[in-house]
Amino acid sequence: MAEQHIQSKLITMLKQDKIQLWTPPYTTDTNDAGHKDLQELAGRYSQMVGFPQVDVEIALEAIRSQAVKKGKGNKTYRETNVATLELHLPKEIIKSNSRKQDFETKLDITTQELMDRITEKFELKYIKLILNGRILRPDKRLDEQNVKNNSKVMVMKLSEPEKKKEMMEKEKLQRFHQESMQRTQKGFEILSERDGSEDPATTPFLEIADQKGNPIQIPIIEKKALVLAMGFHEKGRALMKKKEYDAALCHLLLADDQFSKCDSALLNTVDNYAVLQLDIVWCYAALEQLPCLQDSRQRLQQAENCFLKCYGEKQQRLQTIKGNTGGEDVLFLRLYLLQSLLAYADGKEHQASQKLKQGEELYNQLFLNPEKMTQLLSIGFTEQDARLGLRACRGNVEAAALHIAQRIKERDEIKQKERNKRRQRLEAINTLVELGYNKKAAAEALHKTRGDVDEAYRVLLDSSEPSSSGIPQPDTDRQTKVDQLAYLGFQREEVELALSLVGDDEAQATQLLIDNQGVIPSELRSPSAPSSSSEEPSTSSDDLTASGSSLPDTELVNEVLEYIPSHEEDYLDVTLEEEGQLIGRMKSLLEKRSTHSH
Repeated sequence: MAEQHIQSKLITMLKQDKIQLWTPPYTTDTNDAGHKDLQELAGRYSQMVGFPQVDVEIALEAIRSQAVKKGKGNKTYRETNVATLELHLPKEIIKSNSRKQDFETKLDITTQELMDRITEKFELKYIKLILNGRILRPDKRLDEQNVKNNSKVMVMKLSEPEKKKEMMEKEKLQRFHQESMQRTQKGFEILSERDGSEDPATTPFLEIADQKGNPIQIPIIEKKALVLAMGFHEKGRALMKKKEYDAALCHLLLADDQFSKCDSALLNTVDNYAVLQLDIVWCYAALEQLPCLQDSRQRLQQAENCFLKCYGEKQQRLQTIKGNTGGEDVLFLRLYLLQSLLAYADGKEHQASQKLKQGEELYNQLFLNPEKMTQLLSIGFTEQDARLGLRACRGNVEAAALHIAQRIKERDEIKQKERNKRRQRLEAINTLVELGYNKKAAAEALHKTRGDVDEAYRVLLDSSEPSSSGIPQPDTDRQTKVDQLAYLGFQREEVELALSLVGDDEAQATQLLIDNQGVIPSELRSPSAPSSSSEEPSTSSDDLTASGSSLPDTELVNEVLEYIPSHEEDYLDVTLEEEGQLIGRMKSLLEKRSTHSH
């Protein structure tokens, strides 16, 4: 970081003085350094920037050799079409001091081919490549993804799953990671498409809610992208809490991609998008990958703009909605600290000091008195509620206790409304089931008629005509399939499970049973897989994982629901441990700087 800081300052001065280090007298005809002239320049500049002459000389030589390399690279690219990429490598794999490595490659190859060469050269096992905050797709060509000569590419090392390190070779590991991402995506896709047409007794579905937890109506076309964005964001946050920043960043960038499909007016009404931008830059900082400066700068600016629109100029809109603004201060704390870090990397220490001061003031306000926490815990509140309540009420214990009690009451009321909605829907479904229709057909008809039982009954009656909407009729179709396959000699329970796994497709179920000698393998069974007495909705035949096996919707949904925190303000609940460390780091950098200037 200090190296980045001094180089940024010197580059600004060189531009002002119109000095080109890659030309004589600073660079000879053989591209070597003109030491005497560089030393003189370093002596002059060290007086002006307040850094020791030796440090300035090292920094000037780094800038000069980089410029010469770039010039050579441009010539090579013009003559041979071989581009030079500037790789930013993970800190733990570098034996020398420099994490920047030039890497020559053609641009008409796939990302996977480039990844294979990088993994071989730097002895890495599994990586992802990131350009301007976008994960490069392994199957696509580099030039198709805007990779150009001199592009800066971040190499992100992904950690291998615990206990599987020895067992898994590269291909298996890649499949495992890809499958995990696909399972997350599939689970949240199922949730995003749920609209109340499934069995409400067994099926959770997500609603988009405002800052108080009340549902927001949004167009169906955007709901899927928004649920996927929020789903990937929550999983990314869960990984951040475990300090698995590499994997977290992957999920956060996928969330960012989904958010880009949403209407910008919607993004300005909820703060999720701004929080996501902060989280991405926080991961960059944790991975010490702030060379992605331009991307980080833009993201922090987006976060700040979004907070302004979402909360109001002086957070007055937030005050109106929630009755307090203290809880959101943790977001501004992170914003100020990251702005300070970026300003320092840009060589702007005055701005870095100002932002750090703002951050430190907020940190001191947000730091909680242990005695006050104990008081709230002794009343019976959870640690999370106590922390959030005290911050929302800026340290006032009595106000915090009232605030927490009120929030718990509001949460209970929302849950009760949801339970009532489910109960009413369940009663309506049962009424139609008693008339001879199956659960899924009844649920779909009720969804079409917004819960009107009489209208739904008419829809089900009409659907018996040839021009029907395709809603299944009351029949014993499933039972007939079970009987037919049982007649072939398969166990009824295994038949039920096979049909559930392939969306009641008899041919696929038969094939699945034959392939597995009549017994469905354990990896396809889930604790919530339907048994012979169950009528849970089954998965459709295209619900496949990356490895080609299909899994019940319920398992995928339950898997991703684990990432969704039960508390709607979980994203505001931080212990301040990492923030404290970053403040310490920034103070140390700025103190060293002020020592050099005296």
